[in-house]
Amino acid sequence: MAKSNVGINSEYGDWSWSGDAGERARLLQSPCVEMGARSTEERGPAATSTLGAIFIVVNAALGAGLLNFPAAFSMAGGVAAGIVVQMCMLFFIIGGLVILAYCSQASNESTYQEVVWAVCGKVTGILCEVAIAVYTFGTCIAFLIIIGDQQDKIIAALLTEPMGAESSHWYTDRKFTISITACLLILPLSVPKEIGFQKYASCLSVVGTWYVTAVIVVKYIWPDREVVPGEIPTSPASWMSVFNAMPTICFGFQCHVSSVPVFNSMKQPELKPWGAVVTAAMIIALVVYTGTGVCGFLTFGSGVEQDVLLSYPSNDIPVALARAFIIVCVLTSYPILHFCGRAVLEGLWLRYKGETVEEDVVRERRRRLLQTVSWFLLTLLLALFIPDIGRVISLIGGLAACFIFVFPGLCLIHTKLSEIQEARPASWWALVSYGIFMVTLGAFIFGQTTAHAVFVDLTK
Repeated sequence: MAKSNVGINSEYGDWSWSGDAGERARLLQSPCVEMGARSTEERGPAATSTLGAIFIVVNAALGAGLLNFPAAFSMAGGVAAGIVVQMCMLFFIIGGLVILAYCSQASNESTYQEVVWAVCGKVTGILCEVAIAVYTFGTCIAFLIIIGDQQDKIIAALLTEPMGAESSHWYTDRKFTISITACLLILPLSVPKEIGFQKYASCLSVVGTWYVTAVIVVKYIWPDREVVPGEIPTSPASWMSVFNAMPTICFGFQCHVSSVPVFNSMKQPELKPWGAVVTAAMIIALVVYTGTGVCGFLTFGSGVEQDVLLSYPSNDIPVALARAFIIVCVLTSYPILHFCGRAVLEGLWLRYKGETVEEDVVRERRRRLLQTVSWFLLTLLLALFIPDIGRVISLIGGLAACFIFVFPGLCLIHTKLSEIQEARPASWWALVSYGIFMVTLGAFIFGQTTAHAVFVDLTK
């Protein structure tokens, strides 16, 4: 996409916009990225290399969402259907990442929501920020559910109680273990204003996801004797059932929100090297997710749990270590996701008030503490009474589709429409048509998956 002269529609001033609205400039940056957009002179030797950018994008994409991929393959109707859906979506996923970089250059903005604000205007920008807040809130709930799931299995193995027997100890109750872990470990990490200290822990979480995939693959090749696979479907029950797997796929591959700061942190923030970065990163993520999905699904068949690790015996030592890795991954990821959501809420509030955070440091600290405690308590309360991670992912997966398809498509359309050209060549029309198709596809995925999730919850 060649860069043309563009006139980007910026409506920040319509709502008393401040150029430094609190923490918004650092919103949703990967913990490995210290700064957002910088000039060529400012980048210097500390700028992100191509290999480093690939690692950061892979880091942003891989996470606890891989636990749901075997169940997604089951819902899609088997291995062939699951792989085909992933391959088809991969084209649009990579395209969306390149579009965001293109629009970042055109608008000279350095974060996802800033690009949407500058290119698409105030209304779409507000919708984008609200969507980010809801998405991060839902993801935090899913993380707490994952902690409870893995702790249940680890405790069962440590107590060596008979299979199916419920523990009578109060300290092994799921609600207690989730609450005490969250209060002692997650809440203190969520209060600080900055999250730079999390970057080293995030590297450990990447290692953990690779280990989980390796365990699932090895357990498929050399299965345990007590593991008996259920029925293994080879084709989808209906064409609509294929779409039931899309929330998980969108949730897994969604790294678009954090991709814009990564692009602007590169030594050469240009579309061609960025295209190579995101293609390599998404292929790596595809290998990990496909390996987990295929091997986990074939090991347990249609009887696989929404969290695949729950399908393995509690006393399996390699799987127990995988559970420990997932807990560490979630413990370090929750504060980062909370930081993102808190920054959006802070930015919306400051923009509404027409203030900057520096105007009253004391009020900022009180507001941050109130936001953090309220966010933490609400996510904890919901996690205690929502037992199934699949229900949460089915809802937030639809929002992930908006970040992958809808907002990048809208940005592409507005950017191309803002170009000052005497004649519009066929490539211009092709890109606008592609943007319209992305918006339509994303809206369909969001509507279908959300409606299905609500319907399933109401009928249960």
